[in-house]
Amino acid sequence: MQHAHISPRIRALHDALIRMASVMNRPDVDERLVREAGIALDGALFPLLVMVERFGPIGIVELANRGGRDYTTVSRQVGRLERQGLVERRADGHDARVRAVVVTRKGKAMTDALDAARERMARALFADWSESEVDTLVGLLQRFACGLEAQVSADAVEKARG
Repeated sequence: MQHAHISPRIRALHDALIRMASVMNRPDVDERLVREAGIALDGALFPLLVMVERFGPIGIVELANRGGRDYTTVSRQVGRLERQGLVERRADGHDARVRAVVVTRKGKAMTDALDAARERMARALFADWSESEVDTLVGLLQRFACGLEAQVSADAVEKARG
């Protein structure tokens, strides 16, 4: 019988990522941020609005993949964001059959309020960190995120080739 082995360093990294994802996926954390931003937005819609603002124009399937949700659920939720005037669907510039989701001016104002609240909360979190420590953390996390995205993209290309 073969035993899988994970180094203590990778185990610690994975544990930290799980802890971070667990906190970031908590509805009460989203509610706190929405409250801090002074906006009225359903907790289920908030992460989608932010992803559309950050990654848009974006297709429903990609949005669902990024959010770890079923695309039919995401499509319904995007419809709710659309009815509130926060996003709109447009023909994709690369493929006219695809409808890409983009943030509206009203949606951008809402994500700006969320970003301001996030900034205030981060300042409290990093109050006893030096600017250099925060810069190092941000740089390493950005590098890590780019590496993860590249790996997932390469895996998708390989899978498509069969």
